[in-house]
Amino acid sequence: MARIFFNQAQQARTGINTVELPASNIRNLKQALLDAFPTLDESMLQGAIAIDGEIIAEPLLEQLQQDSEIYFIPAIEGG
Repeated sequence: MARIFFNQAQQARTGINTVELPASNIRNLKQALLDAFPTLDESMLQGAIAIDGEIIAEPLLEQLQQDSEIYFIPAIEGG
């Protein structure tokens, strides 16, 4: 199962740091997260994603391995 590490905002909504879910790609993983955690907002799953230590800017169809580690990287806003 893929292991997802939540950022601080996601932790505030889910109450946990990590979760393991089965998914074959990021699109399926996002849907599984939204189903498992109704308190998550879809916008919290947007932006860059790190898969096994590599940042992927367009990850939607990126294939996942059984032992993949996923980090959602929040957008940095500035002014």
